[in-house]
Amino acid sequence: MSRPLYRPTGRQAACLAGLALVGLGYGFFMRYQVIEQSAVGIACEASGGTWLCASRRTAVALFTPQAFGILALGAAVLNVLRPALVLWAMAVLTGGAGIVLYNTTLSALAVALLIVSLARPVPESS
Repeated sequence: MSRPLYRPTGRQAACLAGLALVGLGYGFFMRYQVIEQSAVGIACEASGGTWLCASRRTAVALFTPQAFGILALGAAVLNVLRPALVLWAMAVLTGGAGIVLYNTTLSALAVALLIVSLARPVPESS
């Protein structure tokens, strides 16, 4: 008898959709309101002591070496191998932020792997 495919429940899918919106919202806010605003960059160079400047420096430090895309891809690959809701959440959050924050290629690949992981059977219980 074949095992059923791995599918998040309705409640889990709603939570994952909310997490995807949070990831995308974070990416949009950081890119268009913090990173690309020249006034914010000038203010951060002048003073640099606010939480906004610290989050700007952190986001730039993370998207420069493709950290969002690599983390999303790693979680998606692990999710294909062994489906789990935590891996879905990690891949959705970092993939959403990575798509907006200049890590498009790896983050899009991670989202594609998440779609492929829906074809995996439910893991066997030990």
